[in-house]
This record gives sequence, structure tokens and C-alpha cells, in this order.
Amino acid sequence: MEETLDPDDVRRALTAAHLYYVQDRTMEAIARELGTSRSTVSRLLSRARATGIVDIRIRSPFAAPQLLEQDLADRYGITAHVVPVPDDASDVERLERVATAAAHLLGDLIVADTTVGIAWGSTTAAVSRRLVPKAVHGTTFVQLNGSGNTRTTGLLYASDILSRFAEAYGGSAQQFPVPAFFDDPRTKHAMWRERSTTRILTIQAAMDLVVFSVGAADSRVPSHVYSGGYLEPEELAALDREGVVGDVATVFYRLDGSTRGIELNDRATGPRFDVLRRVPSRVCVVSGVDKRDSLRGALAARLVTELVVDEATARALTG
Repeated sequence: MEETLDPDDVRRALTAAHLYYVQDRTMEAIARELGTSRSTVSRLLSRARATGIVDIRIRSPFAAPQLLEQDLADRYGITAHVVPVPDDASDVERLERVATAAAHLLGDLIVADTTVGIAWGSTTAAVSRRLVPKAVHGTTFVQLNGSGNTRTTGLLYASDILSRFAEAYGGSAQQFPVPAFFDDPRTKHAMWRERSTTRILTIQAAMDLVVFSVGAADSRVPSHVYSGGYLEPEELAALDREGVVGDVATVFYRLDGSTRGIELNDRATGPRFDVLRRVPSRVCVVSGVDKRDSLRGALAARLVTELVVDEATARALTG
């Protein structure tokens, strides 16, 4: 369980952090000034980092990740954040590191009165568990796509992700209680006229920021839409015939970013790509080289403005 600081603790942690990081005082000197022990100062500094009072960044113009970031920016017109990860790291460790970096980036991007769209999935779930608490006035977090299928409503899974974002920033959570895919596109069109659905679609139309990953059928850390019982074998076969390389919020696309003629998209509940492209800030979080083609398709579709990616995948994109 996370420790909650009272106002006095917050002030002491803030003072210790300012003395240590800004005024370059030693822990011993800070301990004397605060009338406490060196170990207490160490704990205060740890709390300052854990609660977001202190945000440590390392930037070097000569480091390989920074060179890759510039290459990705030049190629795709995006802002890239390349996360150093050892090549022998496990898939789970790779995801953990990328998710942590993404969580810190979102702390900078989410400001007062921001409406944020969240696409549920394995990657955004990992990000949601690493968010640094930051009270922000007037934030709204809206689910981008439905989560139900023939085996489960999916509400708890999607709600947990959305709730973590809302709790971290002191905002409200707006769920989208519809299936991930309708059986019949006519049912979807009828549902989209319902006032309860229109309310969510209206919130989505006003989004300032979206957070998503790219799904891939053959990812070693399975994309939830492929592993969670959402697609039948015949649907997977149809996607393969269409040359589909991935999805964003249950909307599928090819390597060139095109979506035209993919039948399953008529039944999907995620926002159309023209809706996503109107959102000013679009943060894509990707971990794993096996998502390279899926990421390339999303970049070709111009869905990404900010990319958080592990170093090996960044190299694969630029190689």
C-alpha cells in the first residue's frame, strides 16, 4: 500500500528536495538545518521522488537513445522517447521499463482541464500501475473502445485501467459499456444513436490527449484483444487475408496505415482514425521488436505524435 503524506511531511520533503537538488547541500547539512537525522533526510528525498515532487531526467546528446530519438523525429515527424533496455532483458522487464517512462511523460502532459482518452490493453495496464500521483484540476479520462465479448463484459479489466488514471490525477472516469465488437454493424449504428452512447462519443470528440499502444497478433507479450477471447479463428484468418498488421483501440490497419475494406472495423467500437488524428497529443507506448510492423502501420496512419519505445524496437524502426 502506498504511503500517504500529510501536509507537514509534504513540506519537509519539498524543503529537503530543494536543498539537495537545487542548492546542492549535503544530506548532513540538510539534517542539521531540519533538526533531524541523515536517514530521515534520505527517506524524505525518496518520498519526494516517489510522489513526483522530484522528477529526475538524464539527457546526453551523445547517448544512443538520443540519437535514435532524433532519427525517429526526422523520419516520422514525431517526438520520440527511447528507453534504454538491455538486449538480454526479458519481455516483461522491457515492458516494465517502457511503461515507467511513459508514466513519467504523462505527468508532464496531463495538465488542468485535460480530457484524456485511454485505450485498454496490456501496455496501458502496465502504464496505469506506474503513474506518479499528481492532483490536476478538471481532468477527465474516457475509455476509447468497448471491452465486452461473448465470454465477459470486460468492464472490470477496462475499469481498473481507467480508474488508476483517474485516481492518480484526481479526475473523473467515463466508461464505455459496449462490446469491443458488435456482431452486426447495424446494431452498432443503432447503438451509436442512443443518448448514453452519444454522451461518450461527445467526450471523445473533445479529447486533448490519447494514450494507446498497438496490438499485434504475434506479440510475445500478448495484445489483449488477441488473447482475451475477442476474435474468433475465422476473424483472425480474415484479418490475415486483408494484410492486417495491428490495431489501435480495436480498429485494424495494414502496414501502409490503410483501413479501407477491413470488414471487422465496421463492427469495432474504437474511434475512427480521422477522429484520433484530430486529437492534439497522441501518445503511443510500444514495447517489443515483434510489434515493429504494427508500429510502422500506426506511424504510416499518422496516429502518433509522441512515441515511447524501447531501444531495440527503435533500432528496428530506423535500421
